[in-house]
Amino acid sequence: MNVLHASIQNFRTGMLAIALLLPPHAMAQMDPTMQMPMPTNKPAPTKKPAPKRQPPPTDTHAATGDAMGAMPAGEMQSMDPMPKQSATASPVSPGQVRQPIEPLTDADRAAAFPQVTAHPMHDNDIHSLVLFDRFEAWNANNATNLEWEGSGWIGTDLNRVWLRSEGQRTDGHVTDADIEVLYGHSIATWWDVLAGVRHDFKPGASQDFAAIGISGLAPGKFEIKATAYIGQSGQTAARIEAQYELLLTNRLIVQPLVEVNFFGRSDARRSVGSGLSTLEAGLRMRYEITRQFAPYIGVVRECAFGGTADFRHADGEHASATRYVAGLRFWF
Repeated sequence: MNVLHASIQNFRTGMLAIALLLPPHAMAQMDPTMQMPMPTNKPAPTKKPAPKRQPPPTDTHAATGDAMGAMPAGEMQSMDPMPKQSATASPVSPGQVRQPIEPLTDADRAAAFPQVTAHPMHDNDIHSLVLFDRFEAWNANNATNLEWEGSGWIGTDLNRVWLRSEGQRTDGHVTDADIEVLYGHSIATWWDVLAGVRHDFKPGASQDFAAIGISGLAPGKFEIKATAYIGQSGQTAARIEAQYELLLTNRLIVQPLVEVNFFGRSDARRSVGSGLSTLEAGLRMRYEITRQFAPYIGVVRECAFGGTADFRHADGEHASATRYVAGLRFWF
């Protein structure tokens, strides 16, 4: 009975709140049975204290709805929603006038973009490198042989002076040697065009060539050197070299290399024939004790073709030979 009495009291309170909010003409159109008596100023009769009510329901929404239904109409009208404020808006005190954002000045731009003092790309600083890619020895026909191939450059990122050399010694005597001085200019990422001169010391009498070529890193990370030469008395030549570095570990590296030489015409004084002259293919494995110093071992196969092979046969040599080498690769 207490619960029923409380429900009737809440229903009457809600209907009273609706009656206060509706206009008079709407009240006139309502069913007389639904019209509620207007409140009077008579004091309410004294009632006995109500017994203790059961605890409110655990449902949050239900509890909130009951509380709103039991709230007097005057308090419901005075409730205003919480004013919404932007998360980025700064609080403004009463009477304070908002100032517009000031335009950017040169000082603001200078502070946002300070001058860079680190090493920029394509600058004009001078750098240099010296690399001996092959410095190796082997024994063949009871003779000790030594071979080298090295290069170096000095200059900027765009323009450099190159120095390249290849040669071979047998039992302390130079049998083959040349040196090139070239100017290199960067034409694309990882690619330089080279032009200069080449001087051959051996074999035979010395001679000079004008040289032009390219050097760079081809797709697949193949290092390519291709150079054409025009020498004295109309002699022409070309040299193409390709190599690749395969990392077995961070320090153990396998390097396959192929070098091909061509000549425009035969030259008996230097034991070279026209066309494809020699092809050399090698496989070397090095261990980098440091990045600048690495010993290696390898196997190399060299073959002579055409007129060059004939000249070697006439000198009592083999047209093809295989050698096992050991050497050092270093740079600074």
